[in-house]
Amino acid sequence: MTSTEHHSTRTTAAPVLVRHAVGRGTLGGVGLVLAGAVSVQFGSAFAALLFPRAGALGVVALRVTLAAVLLLVITRPRLRAHPRADWAVAGGFGLALGGMNILFYQAIDRIPLGAAVTLEVLGPLLLSVVASRRAAGLLWAGLALAGVCLLGQGGFARLDVAGVAFALGAGGMWAAYIVLNARAGARFPRLDGLAIAMAVAALVSLPLGIGASGGTLLDPGVLGLGLAIAVMSSGVPYTLELLALRRLPTATFAVLTSLAPALAATAGFLVLDQGLSLPQCAAIALVVAASAGAVRTGNR
Repeated sequence: MTSTEHHSTRTTAAPVLVRHAVGRGTLGGVGLVLAGAVSVQFGSAFAALLFPRAGALGVVALRVTLAAVLLLVITRPRLRAHPRADWAVAGGFGLALGGMNILFYQAIDRIPLGAAVTLEVLGPLLLSVVASRRAAGLLWAGLALAGVCLLGQGGFARLDVAGVAFALGAGGMWAAYIVLNARAGARFPRLDGLAIAMAVAALVSLPLGIGASGGTLLDPGVLGLGLAIAVMSSGVPYTLELLALRRLPTATFAVLTSLAPALAATAGFLVLDQGLSLPQCAAIALVVAASAGAVRTGNR
């Protein structure tokens, strides 16, 4: 799972059948994945800085719409000769993508970025546990649950309840995104399915953003920041992930992307001055460990 269009958007790779030798290529691939993940999380942090001017719905509308335009221009997807079933998958993929971003941005408008990503990653984690069908999956699920309980130590009163609900909802959408991304990848060549899905997500988010922020979205400063966020959260990560997947096994790639909560907490601290207590840092570490363990178990 990737960080994932903070998710954010995220991409899911098809299984790689080629053995990758450990060497400069592998180390370079690790660096590419980490650079992409850092770009996604810092893009989310900078997006939060724009909330006071354009609102959470306005920012997500800008981010998704501008990212959709960039993808459509770059990929120029073929829109003909696709049966209805393909369009249904692409439409569902787009709804999951749009819902994931809308809910996630609502979450980080209310709770710290690190906590939001920690809760959000539970969706893909649960998907990994269910898909593995292994007893060890229950161990990782229990470890993640312990992390969530630690995150809300003393009750979730310190975390906005609506923010927690939005983050969990984004996690559910992230799991749906992963499943539909894989199906779209099997039906559409290159990044065509992702480009079409992003366009659908833009059609969903743009009316909400216009309704919430109105003409503010056309302010040159807001547009410029929105473009920068779209590039950081979509353009750069997608490019780096595609390059990384040519050098790394899928399992290694997925384990590395499990670091998202820790990177998000770092971005929140450096950009938004969002400090976390020691128990909350420990909670993030537990969820990261559970995510990595679940991915490794599922790929054995």
